[in-house]
Amino acid sequence: MPSRLNPYISFDGNAKEAMEFYHAVLGGDLKTNTYGEFSADHGDDADKVMYAMLETPDGFTLMSSDTPAGMDYKPGTNITISLSGDDDDNLRGWFEKLADGGQITVPLEKQVWGDEFGMLVDKFGIGWLVNIAGEENKA
Repeated sequence: MPSRLNPYISFDGNAKEAMEFYHAVLGGDLKTNTYGEFSADHGDDADKVMYAMLETPDGFTLMSSDTPAGMDYKPGTNITISLSGDDDDNLRGWFEKLADGGQITVPLEKQVWGDEFGMLVDKFGIGWLVNIAGEENKA
């Protein structure tokens, strides 16, 4: 899969409702997973959306999740930019360059869903997510 850049919206417990709305408006294929699908350790967050992706017939991709308990939800700063794909070298390089002068909030490392994932805020205050597909998730 080639690398992609798309918006990623954080919600305060209503990601499923929002993504179903966007799906009804834009059409396409909507995939969602809850925190509970990946781990039983999520308590009240078990039914919240950990990952949602809408891919439309027009080529748009919109991603989202619910903000888990313990993390701040701040309307107005709840949109980040997501870089994803299976191009390990480019994605790792972009992560490192974007982090220069900024702050890594989640190190780029293997996650429970099999991909490598990291989060950072660049020196301009923009949030970035980088996801490198694991072998089982490569196209």
